[in-house]
Formats: sequence, C-alpha cells, structure tokens
Amino acid sequence: MKFILLLSFFFLPISFLFSQQLIAKPELRNGDLLFVGAQKENLSGAINRVTQRNSNQSYDHIGLLEKDKDSVLFVLDASTKKGSARESLDSFCMRERTDSRVVAVYRLYANYQYAIPSAIIRAKELLGRPYNWSYVLNENSYYCSDFVERTFRQDTVFHLEPMTFVNPKTGKIDDYWIDFYKKQNMDVPEGKLGCNPNGLAASPKLYFVGFLNVDKEKY
Repeated sequence: MKFILLLSFFFLPISFLFSQQLIAKPELRNGDLLFVGAQKENLSGAINRVTQRNSNQSYDHIGLLEKDKDSVLFVLDASTKKGSARESLDSFCMRERTDSRVVAVYRLYANYQYAIPSAIIRAKELLGRPYNWSYVLNENSYYCSDFVERTFRQDTVFHLEPMTFVNPKTGKIDDYWIDFYKKQNMDVPEGKLGCNPNGLAASPKLYFVGFLNVDKEKY
C-alpha cells in the first residue's frame, strides 16, 4: 500500500506539486527571506553560473521581509536599480518577478528567530547607499546578499566565504566576469571574502517554505 501511494506521488502532475508549495501573502512572517530565481543570461546568469550549489537552488537576488504591526509587508534589499532601499512587497514583486523568475520564501529556524528584530533595525540603518558593482566589500555601498549578511552579522547567522568567479564547467574564470571587471579596470576579485544568494540559501539555519503566490495578471 505504501509503495502504491509513493508511486502515485511521483506520477502527480508537476503543476499540482508546485501548487502545494505556494505561499500566500498572509502566511509570510517578519524576517522571511525572499530569493529571486536566476535567469540564464546576462548578470543574473553569470552570478548563478559561478555560485549555484545544487540544481534545486538557482537564485541571483535576495531581500529581507518586514511585516509591520499593521501586517503591511515591505522588502529591505540592495538592488541594481534602487541601491539599498525599503519598498512594498507589491513593488518588489513587480520589479523582480517575471514568469521565469520565481520568488522563493525561506525562513530562519526557531532557534535563530531572535535575530530578526535587530536585523531589521540594522537593515534600515543601511538604507540609501548605492549598489556595489565591484562586489568587493566596503562600507559605502552594498550588493543584495552583502546587505542581508550585514543585517544579521552581529548574531553570526551567515558567514562570509572566499568568492569565486570560476565557471565549474570550464574550470576557468567565466568570460562574463573577465569582461565585467575589465570595464571597471579591476582584477577579478577571486578569493576575496564575500557572499551570494545561493550560498545564503544553502545555510543550515534556513529552511525552504515555498514559492510566493503572486497574481500573474497584477505582476
């Protein structure tokens, strides 16, 4: 009987399985982390090519959700378009989501939830700074995962790691990044400390909740 049930599960339509993982806005919690699915081309694809850790996690952006006392939802993040900013969840979804870019919701395990209030306070202190196009850590500009890591840094929720720009398929620095840094008159910062969305999503202190259920006609 158990075998039959398991077999039936594997033959369920993909659309049904995906629907079982949809998260409605009222289910979101203060401090949830929103990861945006990566594309295959341009900067998004270049980030994912050199940072993806497994086939189930493919992200190029991350934001921190704030749910205020009136249950209004905001996202705190550092984006290429706005720098470090606070905006409504609807605005975030409109900016980040397309049919091919899902928004995945991750949540800190219960024993790390204590870090959320101070992380949101810290995130608001970092607002207004420009986007860090070099991805080399500094105190004047931030990129998305850098922004989130900093907000939780005093509680060591996440950790910085040596960055790599090597394409695992070729074993060499990805061509995109060679051109990217050449335009900035910089050497590729291979090995310098940093972080990325895929690395944060792989943290053992987080668990996957589901995909944000958004109105396709609206977004």
